[in-house]
Amino acid sequence: MAESSLLDRSRTVAGPGYNRWLVPPAALAIHLAIGQAYAFSVFKKPLGALLSGNPDAPGPDDWTPGQLGIIFSIAIVLLGLSAAVFGKWLERVGPRKAMMASALCFGGGFFIAALGVHLHSIWLMYFGYGFVGGIGLGIGYISPVSTLIKWFPDRRGVATGMAIMGFGGGAMIGSPLAVALMDRFKDVAPLGVAPTFIAMGVIYLLFMQFGVWTIRVPADDWKPAGYVPSTEHNALITTGNVTADNAIKTPQFWLLWVVLCMNVTAGIGVLETASPLIQETFSDTAMGAGKGVTAAAAAGFVGLLSLFNLLGRFFWSSASDKMGRKTTYAIYFGLGILLYALVPTLGASASLTLFVVVSCVILSMYGGGFATIPAYLSDLFGKMQVGAIHGRLLTAWSTAGVLGPVIVNYLHTNAKAKGLVGAAAYQSVFYTMAGVLVIGLIANFLVRPVAEKYFEKETAKKVAA
Repeated sequence: MAESSLLDRSRTVAGPGYNRWLVPPAALAIHLAIGQAYAFSVFKKPLGALLSGNPDAPGPDDWTPGQLGIIFSIAIVLLGLSAAVFGKWLERVGPRKAMMASALCFGGGFFIAALGVHLHSIWLMYFGYGFVGGIGLGIGYISPVSTLIKWFPDRRGVATGMAIMGFGGGAMIGSPLAVALMDRFKDVAPLGVAPTFIAMGVIYLLFMQFGVWTIRVPADDWKPAGYVPSTEHNALITTGNVTADNAIKTPQFWLLWVVLCMNVTAGIGVLETASPLIQETFSDTAMGAGKGVTAAAAAGFVGLLSLFNLLGRFFWSSASDKMGRKTTYAIYFGLGILLYALVPTLGASASLTLFVVVSCVILSMYGGGFATIPAYLSDLFGKMQVGAIHGRLLTAWSTAGVLGPVIVNYLHTNAKAKGLVGAAAYQSVFYTMAGVLVIGLIANFLVRPVAEKYFEKETAKKVAA
């Protein structure tokens, strides 16, 4: 039999005395890279002016904003689909091979997109950054989750929060990097876009190798020193294991699918409109001549939201270790309903400071929802195939990634058609999103312990009654 590959799971099993705190940096290396997807908007104007060369006055043959928006949508849809399709494969082959596949797809997506830019082929852009890159996103997103939960059974929320925090922060690296590279290459190619894609493909492919070659999995019988499984919260924390195939047969899986979908749909409602929202709501008309929010200030607002999206992923998921996942999601939805319903009032009363504070809290809970869901799944279904189960649940993200923007754009466009302006044009958006969170609150309330019949036979007897 041929010698096993360096990428095989057997080559990643940690030896005795291995420090588990070396694993989160490996996960972060992957998530900080693929989190660049959140910064795709920095390419929109340059990509829409490749032929004319003037981002402020695109020509008739340039790509339209609608065409370019499809690229990101494809990437997010493929993120969820690939996570669902490759989840069981990941559990079988281990995180190293999955991380390498993610790096090759994510980096390769940039290379194909660069060719699409050079040939001015929107279909190559769809295939490269959208399809191939999206597969890299999905595999990379779930690749460290199961491993982290196995290393940190005592701090599942902290562990997943550390990794998924990186995805939220990826844009904080990717955005300035892209801008700097396009400026550097602007004399080499139209607006410097094609060489920037090539450079970023190489940079991210190499950066992700740190995660590929430093990731380790614990031995099957490993436990943290002094670790005793906790029954502090309630029977929602199981000691058994449910396979991915059985998990999707349970009502708990689909309730959590609704929970994630509603949380993401509402959060995207703010992210999708953040810059025009604050400029239109707090314009010179509302605030007084010369006192309205400028485009530069709006960009700062978007950056602030990204920061709270990042911080919320670690803060809320870590807090869930103490409060319990169900309670944490009840806070996301209960507090979220009040804050979303409050936003139109703050806009109408021109309360800019409170508006910014409320928006930041909302985005922190949006990020927290992503980071807390793997631990919630592990509590309910066990850690054996939690990566595969998480992968299937991420189809909720794909759905929300389409649903959220469609709802927001429809409601806002309809409001403007009625002659509403400023804060009034966004009232229906935020009231609708508050209603969306009500659905999530009900779904979370209905979550109960998984029935014993779904557990693997060797562990069914261990399941909390």
